[in-house]
Amino acid sequence: MSFKTVGRKLLRSSKWQCVNTTNVKRRCFSAGIAAEASVSRPELPAFDYEPKPYNGPLADEVFQKRKKYLGPSLFHYYQKPLNIVEGKMQYLFDENGKRYLDAFAGIVTVSCGHCHPEVLNAIIEQSKLLQHATTIYLHHAIADFAEALASKMPGNLKVVYFVNSGTEANELAMMMARLYSGNLGIIALRNAYHGGSSNTIGLTALNTWKYPIPQGEIHHVINPNPYRGVFGSDASRYAEEVQDHIDHGSPGKVASFIAETIQGVGGAVELAPGYLKLVYDIVRKAGGVCIADEVQTGFGRTGSHYWGFETQGVIPDIVTMAKGIGNGLPLGAVVTTPEIASVMAQKIQFNTFGGNPVCSAGGLAVLKVIDAEKRQEHCAKVGSHLVERLRVLQQTHDIIGDVRGRGLMVGIELVSDRTKKTPAKAETAILFEKLRELGVLVGKGGLHGNVFRIKPPMCFNKDDADFLVDALDYAMSKL
Repeated sequence: MSFKTVGRKLLRSSKWQCVNTTNVKRRCFSAGIAAEASVSRPELPAFDYEPKPYNGPLADEVFQKRKKYLGPSLFHYYQKPLNIVEGKMQYLFDENGKRYLDAFAGIVTVSCGHCHPEVLNAIIEQSKLLQHATTIYLHHAIADFAEALASKMPGNLKVVYFVNSGTEANELAMMMARLYSGNLGIIALRNAYHGGSSNTIGLTALNTWKYPIPQGEIHHVINPNPYRGVFGSDASRYAEEVQDHIDHGSPGKVASFIAETIQGVGGAVELAPGYLKLVYDIVRKAGGVCIADEVQTGFGRTGSHYWGFETQGVIPDIVTMAKGIGNGLPLGAVVTTPEIASVMAQKIQFNTFGGNPVCSAGGLAVLKVIDAEKRQEHCAKVGSHLVERLRVLQQTHDIIGDVRGRGLMVGIELVSDRTKKTPAKAETAILFEKLRELGVLVGKGGLHGNVFRIKPPMCFNKDDADFLVDALDYAMSKL
């Protein structure tokens, strides 16, 4: 008789409770006596902070207003949406004062920590003096910030354009590439996410995010995914497919190639090692420029390097960034070379809020905090500890198909069958809710929503990592 059959019979018996039918022999309890040690409910690490009393509208009222006055395309996490009213460093608080470990950082946006005192002070002090003046006037904040940001870039990446979001940054990068190269075709990766505007939606390659509108000379090549990709970790095979596309699916010339180094919305997928070096050479020979989307991977989050593209040993021609650049401020940037930037002088290129004094002051404070608090080094240490513990957990729970990423940009892919790599969609939804109950907020990604995205504020520490893993263990043991 198979274990699966045994499991079904045991589940029908009131004497037995099986909390993981995929491994009955390991996870069955009889008469309250565990066949192996049960997992105890974990407790949040101590945190010396008391949230302020909240007297504002409660979740139901906020939700009703949102449904009435905001667009129907908005979605929310959890069956009962959370009303988050306060944040401090790596933690969030709801309307009842309940504390949550924020392991998603406002979709990988809060880099230094919620309401970090130094970032907050820079924003407040600048707001007292001047909230807004466009670039038609001089102001030191934008120049100081651009200088500091350019100092973080390798090679000749020294010209900065400020915008308001990652989508805007990628829009501008697309235009730069086409103007500079004189070509139209852009190559992106399957499973990528680069924005939701009418142009960047063409770069995005996940059907859940794409509306049926013209995509405009954008082509997607095979994703170099070491876990699910057709060529495993063989970067050369994936690169050959890029060359094949240029030979057969283009006039022989392209405008650009764009990629995230670790795909964010796609489920924390790190590209096959060495892939970008091979592809950048192919694209440049075809007349194109290479764009690195650092919206989620920049500013030391990967731990090993300040920028994600550095993990692949390359220097792009254009770099786009947002999210962590402002720790929650609406801020983005494009950094490129003087040669590529010169094409933008053909016409007027202007952004009303790009380089706003308040955002620039906040952005500069973010760079200073990341350096002063050695956040890149911290991400490397804590991220290694987290991944190591998750891989040990993977040996216990068959539902964990893959643990991947680096630094504090980690993905846990859940599967119902490890051999077939079948996405565990239903189980992911259950675990997602259970983690919230336990006080852990994570993200979801991948085409099937079966990847937990662990990308917390960069002040997230080892105690937080241990609590997160223990919460996962506890939740999975109850499946």
